[in-house]
Amino acid sequence: MPSANRRRFLKKAASAAALGLAPSFVRAHGLQSPNPAVHRTLAQRFQNLPQHFIFEYYPWYGGPPSYEHWDYLDRKPPFDLSSPYVPQLGPYDVRSTAVLEQHARWIVEAGVGSVALSWWGRNSFEHRAAHTVMDVMKAHGIKVTFAMEPYADDRAQRFRDDITFLLREFGEKRGYDCLLILRNEDGAEGPIFKGFRCILPREGTDCNGRKSLVADYTPDGVWREQIDGLRGDVRHDFNHITLLADSLEFHRTPASGFDGIGIYDNFIPPESYAPLAESASQAGLLFSFNVNPGYDQIEPRPEPADPCYAPRAFAPASGTAIDWRLAAERERASFLSLGRVASSFQMAVAVQEDARLTNFTEGFFAIYINSFNEWHEGHAFEPMRNTADLLPEERALGYHNPENGSARLQALGFLMRGLAAS
Repeated sequence: MPSANRRRFLKKAASAAALGLAPSFVRAHGLQSPNPAVHRTLAQRFQNLPQHFIFEYYPWYGGPPSYEHWDYLDRKPPFDLSSPYVPQLGPYDVRSTAVLEQHARWIVEAGVGSVALSWWGRNSFEHRAAHTVMDVMKAHGIKVTFAMEPYADDRAQRFRDDITFLLREFGEKRGYDCLLILRNEDGAEGPIFKGFRCILPREGTDCNGRKSLVADYTPDGVWREQIDGLRGDVRHDFNHITLLADSLEFHRTPASGFDGIGIYDNFIPPESYAPLAESASQAGLLFSFNVNPGYDQIEPRPEPADPCYAPRAFAPASGTAIDWRLAAERERASFLSLGRVASSFQMAVAVQEDARLTNFTEGFFAIYINSFNEWHEGHAFEPMRNTADLLPEERALGYHNPENGSARLQALGFLMRGLAAS
């Protein structure tokens, strides 16, 4: 969508009718449009507000004949996919321009302005797809950053070099045409990166009480050395660089040199966001809690022989099982997921706006949305097929698709439109 059209789209009134959502749907799922009077200061403080909402994006899917990632956990595409849901686009290739164009349109329609690409090192499939993804996202006014994944046990020792490489390859070499350079309230600008599995214990304990060393444990001092060096590398190019760790360690995270926490875990309930944000602020940390629809993981086939293995429960079911064979139960699960979208959005925004906490006092605002297309864990906002549109071969495999496969993205768009309209 051209930038002028995108701006007009984002200025539409936040109405259920504009999104095709019936009033009963909105009431049932708690999708209250944000009060413009409450959020007016937020929109004024951050003029490029959509860029501060960041979709977790996974550029790891390949098409035939290899079907990268669609065949994860011994699945057999094109009908048997490593996902509890069949995407609306089927088992697509993320390197396809047509696929990326559709993804970009959906992202813009949801009112989101940035994506964080899952990055698994310089020789990875995800790395090789990144320029193509950025070319399409640029054309739609979407900015791109990176989520630093644990691609090797010793990757922390390359953290500084990896990020300076990403800044050079996807920023400087492209004239910073698409890289997310986040602007704080005071106008100071800098890139933002989030790391997964950074602050880990030295050893873990299994269900039988046996202890073992954590293979990718990194001492805090190593992180500090890497990050201090990185800040020195970029000090002449940016006002700052923001580094978030997926961590609730409020002592070790600042000791390791990170600026804040960026939480990925969808099992952390939204009602915990406020006390955790207070703890982060007490430690002098920035924070970002995610907007999410819950969790619905694909299970290994066959089930592992590990006696400590147990399937993860559907979230947010509050301890009640879902019988996925029944249409009514699939609709109940969709209902619960949409409720989680609403509650996590409302709480994630609320803690960002709390004047007592670090983000407000530092003029920082960033909310990650988990995720656009992580299909293995079942929390994709990317539209899935409506139940009625599943093929016979797909129906036989027991997918969890609900009646309205676009409901998550529609709900997010409704909530985002409320902020844009204010």
